[in-house]
Amino acid sequence: MNAKALSQHYAEQVQQVRDGLPAELPEWLAGRRRGAAQRFADAGFPDPRQEEWKYTNVRPIATKPFATAQADAPVSEETIRALGFEGLDACRLVFVDGRFRGEISDLDGLPEGATVRSLSAMLGDDSARLEPLLGTLAHDRYSSFAAANMAFLSDGAVIVLGKGVRLERPVHLLLVGSAGSPATWNHPRVVVQAAEGSEVTIVEHYADLEGANGFTNTVTELRADAGAQIHHYLVQDHADSAYHIGSVFVQQRRDSRVTSHNVNLGGRLVRHDLNVDLTEPGAEIVLNGLFLVGGRQHVDTHTRVHHSSPHTSSREQYRGIGQGHGRGVFKGRVLVERGAQKTDAQQHSANLLLSPNAEIDTKPELEIYADDVKCAHGATVGQLDETSLYYLRSRGIDAEAARGMLVFAFADEVLERMELEPVRTSIERRLAARLPESGAMDVIG
Repeated sequence: MNAKALSQHYAEQVQQVRDGLPAELPEWLAGRRRGAAQRFADAGFPDPRQEEWKYTNVRPIATKPFATAQADAPVSEETIRALGFEGLDACRLVFVDGRFRGEISDLDGLPEGATVRSLSAMLGDDSARLEPLLGTLAHDRYSSFAAANMAFLSDGAVIVLGKGVRLERPVHLLLVGSAGSPATWNHPRVVVQAAEGSEVTIVEHYADLEGANGFTNTVTELRADAGAQIHHYLVQDHADSAYHIGSVFVQQRRDSRVTSHNVNLGGRLVRHDLNVDLTEPGAEIVLNGLFLVGGRQHVDTHTRVHHSSPHTSSREQYRGIGQGHGRGVFKGRVLVERGAQKTDAQQHSANLLLSPNAEIDTKPELEIYADDVKCAHGATVGQLDETSLYYLRSRGIDAEAARGMLVFAFADEVLERMELEPVRTSIERRLAARLPESGAMDVIG
């Protein structure tokens, strides 16, 4: 499709949002979607000339005529089990090409005061509860893809916890891409509201059926009220021919704690933006991340942690592994506002290159306007340590296995922080299977 036809295609997509929204859609949501469609039309796709996108060219996405899938793809219970995490006892919501599939989901056993539903179901009979939550935390200052998500919203998950409610079982959101048209896109939204003193563990998991090559554009909004705890796992394991853009927005109040585990293993072109706002004293965020790029993969992660109140803390540890012709990007920005005294912010990015053709760009940033803080950042990009390799070889371990052990140990410093053992073990195995050194598999048996 030439540039003129492509421009016309997206103009028609936007016009459908303006004129073709369902009549039963609440007016507040219809207004937000029309406004987002206009902003997406005005901004267009991001360009590498923009500072926030200088390392990532989205041309492979922008030059395809994406549109919503018109029919539900067949997916069996056995397939869903195979895509999941063995041994994980969880409440499960399954989405295929962005649409909720109740027949292969499991919402049993929820305690009183906990709402876990699909976005489409909640819009149907309880939309008033969504008005202050959906789209009020997310914004598109850094990415027009967030505007596109609201404009072309397909479905999603809503998790709302009452005061003091603690979910014993994690919530597993499994979002699956089918092997349909390469020009299929979907725009799921995840909305989480954790009231005072509540606690929840969420596994936001993206996976694909064999042959999938569509585009997933997702937005997640996480709110943690006073004393609330949210443990958020974001696992991206798309097919290597698929595209993924994701934006996560976090707002934390007094003494809340959010832990984020962000793992990227698949995808042809992937971009994640994590935006955190620590708004009241005692708020604490922990960000752990790992990406592996190989072949022609491109994975870009931007984190922005905003300390707008005194006595807040952030801990950030990201690790990247590059092989083949893969390219990884990490940019982490910490902003400490004037008056945000006693801020404690620590950030580190460590990266490992396994191939002379791989590339990893890392750029940590600190912007501080308070004078009584404890902040530090650092970044490294290097190859395997020859001394460590020699040590292992001297113990009778062959070169390939030694390399595998060192690479796996490098990655596992992030993964070992995951408290959900079934998720951690599954990711370790998937990671090891993607590494060229077979010795990595021997490490985990």
